[in-house]
Amino acid sequence: MASGGDLTLTILGFLNERPMHGYELKARLAALTGHLRPVSDGALYPAITRLEAKGLVERHEEAGTHAARRQVLTITPEGRRQLLRRLREPSDLDISDQSRFFALLAFLSALPGEQEQAEVLRRRLAFLEAPASFFYEGDKPVRIRDEPDPYRRGMLQIARAASRAEQEWLRQRIDELAVAG
Repeated sequence: MASGGDLTLTILGFLNERPMHGYELKARLAALTGHLRPVSDGALYPAITRLEAKGLVERHEEAGTHAARRQVLTITPEGRRQLLRRLREPSDLDISDQSRFFALLAFLSALPGEQEQAEVLRRRLAFLEAPASFFYEGDKPVRIRDEPDPYRRGMLQIARAASRAEQEWLRQRIDELAVAG
């Protein structure tokens, strides 16, 4: 994960779905983002300890499948409030960074109101609709047709296609939420 913020959100999000032990949580995190940003034990377990110290997560022992007992993690009511606040009021970085936004999106259904969900999606849509580029000439974004380097041109083409697909999905989902709400 890029930062403790991502890891905190994903830990709380998964524990909001159900209690689980650390190994299972690590497997769920790896399935969500491990192909991009692996989560090491050296990052995960200190993050869990910090969340526990803040009263957002509780740990208790349960019998394991064999003789060993295992530590099971559960989100607390305060942890759930914190999760919902973070989903409701994501930071600008949570909106602009694709990996962080996808982590947010993975748990957005936890927000109880369709309009709250739609507002988060509208923020992402507005970000994607703003003119931007990886490369600038002065203060203007470089257009695909003006980029002489074939690899940079490829980056711009891929980013444009992904952005258009995401914008289409966002508009569709926002419309669905408007009908539901």
